[in-house]
This record gives sequence, C-alpha cells and structure tokens, in this order.
Amino acid sequence: MLIFETSRLIVRQFTNDDAENFFLLNGDEEVVRYIRKPLNKDEADKFLQQNIEYCTANPHLGRWSVDEKNTNNFVGSCALIPLPFEDEKDKIQIGYALLPSAWGKGYATELTLAGIDYYFNQHLFNELHAITSMPNIASQRVLLKCGFAKNGTKPEGEELLQRFLLKRV
Repeated sequence: MLIFETSRLIVRQFTNDDAENFFLLNGDEEVVRYIRKPLNKDEADKFLQQNIEYCTANPHLGRWSVDEKNTNNFVGSCALIPLPFEDEKDKIQIGYALLPSAWGKGYATELTLAGIDYYFNQHLFNELHAITSMPNIASQRVLLKCGFAKNGTKPEGEELLQRFLLKRV
C-alpha cells in the first residue's frame, strides 16, 4: 500500500516479500550504527513481522519501505513511530535509514520533508519529534534543514541522544 511519494521516491508499507531487503538494511552495521545494533536474519524477520502488524493496527504510522521511482530499487526505510521512551510513547518521531548506495543523493532531506507533510496532513498532533545519536551529525543537519529545532538531550543507556522538535505552523 502506498503511503506517500516524492518526485524520486515511493514510500509504501513493507510486505513479507520485503524480507531480504529489510534484512539488508537492518543487518548492515554501517547503516544502523547510530540506530541499534545490527540484526541477524531471524531477528530481522521478526522485526519485519512486528512492523507489518504495527502498520495494520496503526494506520498512518509505522516503518515503511522506500523505493526509487525510476528503478524500483529498494533504498531504505522511513518511519513515523512513537518515541522509544517509556514516559513519552504518546509522542511521534520521524526517522529514516538508507542503504549506503543511496547516501549523498538528498534522499534523507526529501523523505523528511515529505514525511513532515504527510504527518501533519494525517494527524491532529501539533508537534513532531526526532532523535539522533550525538555523533550522527549528518542526520542532525538534515533535521535542522527541514525545520526542526534542537530540543535538549536525553540519556538512553550509555548513550546521549540529541532531541529535535518541529511544531505545526
């Protein structure tokens, strides 16, 4: 099912047919180094099923597949999901992960801007959140370019996360 699209990208729900691509993304240490530890194939398959079930139960939210329009090649994922903090599960964050072959093409900014529009068109909430690992300067630049403002930090285990906030205009 199509979620949204940009001039170059299609964002759609993951299906069981996406298992190999989902593992390719979530099992790549370079891709997920600022997100979580890489998943093995069994973990990725379970995570894919959880994502499919989450999307079914929560329309307009979830982790979605991102494909290039002109090639139909899988390039990554885009997400609108609750913040991972126990005391803030009612707040929604935007995020993305891209395969290294898709880096440097402006896809992160394109996805984030389109994701912001989609979010505020589909939800009544007045704010959207984002978090990054402190060393993830590239994603922080994308968020700032897309209108987010820094919104403090939050410890998560041994890591310190940079928080971002965007308010509906």
